[in-house]
Amino acid sequence: MIKNYKVIKMTQIKWVYNFDDGNSTMRNLLGGKGANLAEMTNLGLPIPSGFTITTEACVYYMENQTYPDMLNEQIIDELKNVEAKMEQELGNTDSPLLLSVRSGSRVSMPGMMDTVLNLGLNDKTVKGLAALTDNKRFALDSYRRLIQMFGTVVFSLDSEHFEDVLTEKRNEEKVKFDSEISVKGLEDVVDKFKAVFKKDTEMDFPQDPKIQLDYSIKAVFDSWNAARAITYRKIESIPDTWGTAVNVQCMAFGNMGDDSATGVTFSRSPVTGEKTLYGDFLVNAQGEDVVAGIRQTLPIAELETIMPEIYKEFVEISDGLEKHYKEMQDIEFTVQKGKLYIL
Repeated sequence: MIKNYKVIKMTQIKWVYNFDDGNSTMRNLLGGKGANLAEMTNLGLPIPSGFTITTEACVYYMENQTYPDMLNEQIIDELKNVEAKMEQELGNTDSPLLLSVRSGSRVSMPGMMDTVLNLGLNDKTVKGLAALTDNKRFALDSYRRLIQMFGTVVFSLDSEHFEDVLTEKRNEEKVKFDSEISVKGLEDVVDKFKAVFKKDTEMDFPQDPKIQLDYSIKAVFDSWNAARAITYRKIESIPDTWGTAVNVQCMAFGNMGDDSATGVTFSRSPVTGEKTLYGDFLVNAQGEDVVAGIRQTLPIAELETIMPEIYKEFVEISDGLEKHYKEMQDIEFTVQKGKLYIL
């Protein structure tokens, strides 16, 4: 595969695909997640806008430790397309676009980079997000999450250094959960998180969203060669030359209040095969809260009581996806201010 790069001009290679441009048959190029995000987008499902950087770009990066020619330009072009669709702009203080960055190889495997959420927040855009949502607490909580994830996921910092700050603040304010920390307390947490980041990396937390994005993309590429990923590939006889795709997607927030939620569920029971939704969700939470074990999750059946219309729509989408793919589905979803998004 790589040998062709020597005879084909880099400008002729498409390294980045908008979700509108792909489909489920492109798994080798777009990874499993990217191919299916594209497929679901073209099925008309409520998928947050985004784009996928190909597995071929990862392979080139691994062999050369640099981006291929035109990759940066293609990322910028697709980012502009997303900004136009969302009528938001990365780094804009009045209407900030926020992104998630996820890995996505052909097959799911342990050892790959965890997701980075809320990318695009900085000292200025956090104020814009607070004004846009009329919720300063939500904006600050989103910002501290980004700093923490960026540190632990992209730079492999010790998560305990951040958790110690949160524990100290909860004890100081005499509250049990992070979600109960005051606005003033979160302002202090953000400052201390930035101090932890600087101490452990000897650099300031990046204020330029495009630099945040660049670091995150390279971290996804690098995670292909993480020790756990390499070991798993050896056990499962997965070629090291496959590489991973990178999915960059607009954020959908499940932590904007009691009309928001996030969860992961199967389209049927993985234990019995019974045709009933099987999974968990949380109200007023972000995705990592569901799997982190910090909060007690709710069984997906309770969504019908809490958000009946959302539950009805989700059941219809789940059934439709199962019929389309002809197999059980594992679905991540977010509800933002009463609107359902499939991730």
